[in-house]
Amino acid sequence: MSAYELTAPTTVAASQTDPTLHQDATETHLPAHHHHHHHHDHDYHGLRDRRRKALAKIDNAEFGWFHIRACLVAGVGFFTDAYDLFSINLVTPMLGIIYFEGGIMPSDLDLGIKVAASVGTFLGQIVFGYLADRLGRKRMYGIELMIIIVATVGQALSGEGRVISLPAALIVWRLFLGIGIGGDYPLSAVITSEFANTNRRGAMMAAVFAMQGFGYLTTGLVAIILLAAFKSSIVADSSNLDYVWRILIGFGCIPALVAVYFRLTIPETPRYVLDIENDVNRAERDVATVLKEDRDSSHSKENADGIKQVILSNPGIVKGSFSDFCRYFSKWHNFKVLFGTSMAWFALDVAFYGIGLNNSFILSSINFSTSQGGAWATNWNAAVGQIIIVLLGSVPGYWVTVFTIERLGRIKIQLLGFFMSCVLFCILGFAYDKIRATSIVLFIILFTLTQFFQNFGPNTTTFVIPGEVFPTRYRSTGHGIAAGSGKLGAIVAQVGFSRLKDRGGHNAFLPQLLQIFALFMLIGFLVTFLIPETKGKTLEELSNEAEEEFFSGQQRRGVQEESHGSSASFDSPRHRGVQSPDDYSNNHVDVEK
Repeated sequence: MSAYELTAPTTVAASQTDPTLHQDATETHLPAHHHHHHHHDHDYHGLRDRRRKALAKIDNAEFGWFHIRACLVAGVGFFTDAYDLFSINLVTPMLGIIYFEGGIMPSDLDLGIKVAASVGTFLGQIVFGYLADRLGRKRMYGIELMIIIVATVGQALSGEGRVISLPAALIVWRLFLGIGIGGDYPLSAVITSEFANTNRRGAMMAAVFAMQGFGYLTTGLVAIILLAAFKSSIVADSSNLDYVWRILIGFGCIPALVAVYFRLTIPETPRYVLDIENDVNRAERDVATVLKEDRDSSHSKENADGIKQVILSNPGIVKGSFSDFCRYFSKWHNFKVLFGTSMAWFALDVAFYGIGLNNSFILSSINFSTSQGGAWATNWNAAVGQIIIVLLGSVPGYWVTVFTIERLGRIKIQLLGFFMSCVLFCILGFAYDKIRATSIVLFIILFTLTQFFQNFGPNTTTFVIPGEVFPTRYRSTGHGIAAGSGKLGAIVAQVGFSRLKDRGGHNAFLPQLLQIFALFMLIGFLVTFLIPETKGKTLEELSNEAEEEFFSGQQRRGVQEESHGSSASFDSPRHRGVQSPDDYSNNHVDVEK
């Protein structure tokens, strides 16, 4: 089913009988001219035309099986990421009981094990983000999952040695785990956004990210199943918890193993092929394959390959390079977007990970999971507490975003989420003791609401927006930088939380920490105003470059008319049918003069 046929029923018959209809005018006369230099402008137009058509096909495609598959393939990765990141919450208390005097893990080791993954994630986001722009999305996709699988098995099989202690081994493995998890952020975001059709892009990216919620939930469920299975042996001897944490961590391999095959077989994104590899033919073939168009039309392209090879790559296209990166981001209207997305993600992650990786402390401080009931009961309560918070707060928050992001837009959701989280943290922080004294249920409700508004809000949108607002050559680098800033926030939160929470007594500083989180929510709210709304716009419109500037080989005249013309002819539903060549010549009159 070709994308042209979607909104133009009248042309269906024609395009089925003559699949080359829409190419004729732009292609047949080009090979004849390619010797004459003064016709170069013309060649560019043919190419640009085809580039635009290929992109329009993707942007306007019907939501179909391919899109669902792309979401699942990317989503399984996020499921695994969240599972591996947050399972450590439930693992460190077990390690304390098994390996340490007094049953509590020293706080510096607890911090080391938790922060190692965040440090690794930071590195992974920056490095993979950069590499996916340099080497291609496809070439990197799948590698991050392999790293995750190896590191997960490594953790599950770590043991005490003469030279290296168990916590030290876990810290090293979790650093590697983090690098794999970090790689998943820019890659999955960018691949999803580049394959998505315009009016479902936000929802698809949000759905990929929402799998985090299920991963987080599964951690608690698996822990509960394991604790139930080993209950009698743990009650008899608490060191049998060793079975539980190893299986709990090791289980994180299984979803990753499933996804690896699919990631290695996903095609390169057409935008990367067009804008960076600069190969129009391959992009057209990929688009046809992905959208399952009738085979004839892609056939005719392949037969003509020999002739057309000559004019295929467009010498005027902007190549990504350090100097161009600096040129692009030295413009305020581009830099403010990078700064806004990075800062918002930083602010959010301070609170999100500050709480997410420490909810066992918070739950125990309100006596939800007390350490009095013996080893088994403590861990059981912690797992149940995690499930309650995630089921009531996180999972609904993620999915409400998925279903509203195309209606409300990214920015409204982000502002609402930051605002509500700020209010809720203030209430929890300033009335901490009162609420605790009044009712534990009320505390859990408020706490769950903060989780809800972080996920129906900035946690999802800070992931979605950076995958949309940068040009193809820096899309994944930009996403990596924003995500890396977020992870810096997570590291700050982790170190700060662990250093500060016991000031003035065990867990005595928690209310002040919640107040600090409220401040960060306010910062996030303010920087959101720097970010443009991306709902319903194509990635090309969002990249902040008129097409003339992107094809820098041309003169820079007529930028307005150019972008105006193309958006009129391409993005409005009225013209989504087969284009008549005349439309084009009109659009480009200005440039060709």
